[in-house]
Amino acid sequence: MFEPTPFTDRGSRLLVMPADDGSLWIARAEYETRLTDTTVLTGLRLLSGTTELPVRHARADRLTFEGGVELVFADPETLVLVGSGARAVWDGGEGPVEGTLVLTGHSTLDGAVLLDRAERRWQEWFGRMPAVPDELRERAEQAWWTLGVNLLPIAQAGGRQGVVPSKFGYVGVWNWDACFHAVGLRHGAPGLARDQIRILLAHQRPDGLVPDVVHDLGVLAETTDLPRSDHARLAQHVGTAGPHEAVSDGQPIGGVVPVTKPPLLAWAVWKIHEVAPDRAFLAEVYEPIARSHEWWLTVSDPDGDGLAEYLHPYSSGLDDSPIWDHGPRAEPPDLNSYLALQADRLGDIAEALGRTAEATEWRARAAEHVELLVARRWNGERFTTLAKTSREVEVACRTPLELMPLFTGRLPGEIAERLVADLVSPSFWAERPVPTVAFDDPDFDPDAMWRGPVWLNVNYLLIEGLRRSGFPEVADELTALTLRMVNDGGGLYEYWNPLTGTRAPRATQNFGWSSALFLDLATLEDRP
Repeated sequence: MFEPTPFTDRGSRLLVMPADDGSLWIARAEYETRLTDTTVLTGLRLLSGTTELPVRHARADRLTFEGGVELVFADPETLVLVGSGARAVWDGGEGPVEGTLVLTGHSTLDGAVLLDRAERRWQEWFGRMPAVPDELRERAEQAWWTLGVNLLPIAQAGGRQGVVPSKFGYVGVWNWDACFHAVGLRHGAPGLARDQIRILLAHQRPDGLVPDVVHDLGVLAETTDLPRSDHARLAQHVGTAGPHEAVSDGQPIGGVVPVTKPPLLAWAVWKIHEVAPDRAFLAEVYEPIARSHEWWLTVSDPDGDGLAEYLHPYSSGLDDSPIWDHGPRAEPPDLNSYLALQADRLGDIAEALGRTAEATEWRARAAEHVELLVARRWNGERFTTLAKTSREVEVACRTPLELMPLFTGRLPGEIAERLVADLVSPSFWAERPVPTVAFDDPDFDPDAMWRGPVWLNVNYLLIEGLRRSGFPEVADELTALTLRMVNDGGGLYEYWNPLTGTRAPRATQNFGWSSALFLDLATLEDRP
């Protein structure tokens, strides 16, 4: 069920939301848990005599009711009603609002102090927001607020705050989400941007794998870490991800399949460095990311052909894409495009660290990887996706993954031009590009997650690819159309229906990477 925008705070698991009957309810955000299973309080209403006092307006720092009573966070665990002349009632309790009434937690501070602290806390956060055009400012403020409230202390994050994708169940630090979050945070909070990368690398395995998720209870790094419900859903959709020839530390993995996310860490690190240079941070992360890169080309290349593949649908981030309709392993062109770009970015990092010979080697590897990708996956018309079942199956469904080699910036000119022609064709281009399945493909569904809706990360990566490949005008147009869709669409959603520009029914709102990437695209200092 789609939830409305909650009243919540940075560092807090508590969310205050309207119920269907007009009352308010409070729940706690937890990893992979429905809010209905973590309810703290229900049926909250404010009354003056027998007259109910509705919420008059909501701000980042408070909810204000008719009559002047305000709801404010005293700390992450404490919600307090501040004011006078009202009575609060809720299921199983009630109390007068005279000064302060503590609903959760414990506070001895008076109302004026609580309101002042909350206001100053949010003024400081919004004061760090990057400059954007006036027409985008309201949506940008919503995006910057989302990045703020989605910052949570995660038990396994080593004391750091991680940006969770959403407090509606997505309570953890997901791998490629963290990269996108870092790109948005780098403008006003580069320290927090770096921490998103550190949280992941702190849990890197000895063989180089970086886990899919870091959450309160541990990590998701292999199929044994998946909830049972995920196994059942995946088995129904793509079959069971079973034994294969991959190895880890020289030993067969067998039936345990590693789970990670696309290799964008070096890309994100360099994006942070471009805005807020920090050579010490580059030195800190260079070798761990290099080990991660080698993992993809060894453990995640079971057929040894030099091109990595996704061993599990979750590792692609594209959980229900049609590329998985043939089975749970696939080799789409996006993965090896990311690896080629990552080699180039590792070269940039090595150069900045004075490791010139290594920089040259990385760039040579990037060029060789693109040559291999073209040789093996370019069929003269498009880049193909291979599903790896008992035999290799070429996936017929058309997705923007076949356009992602633009991201490398290293394609032969005639191939890059062909990809751009496909991008701006009616298959992928309309008032709201880019659909995650082509408009004219039989599998196109405008509301089904990765089967048609627009996702901001896909558009963002294509925009970067267009610039890197020498098509700045198309990049500018895609940027403008993307910003307009988000600005006019009513919120920062997980994904959008490309036909209407509205939220697809199952998409959550206040989504982290949509907020981060919208901000980055809108930021004036980065715009040409």
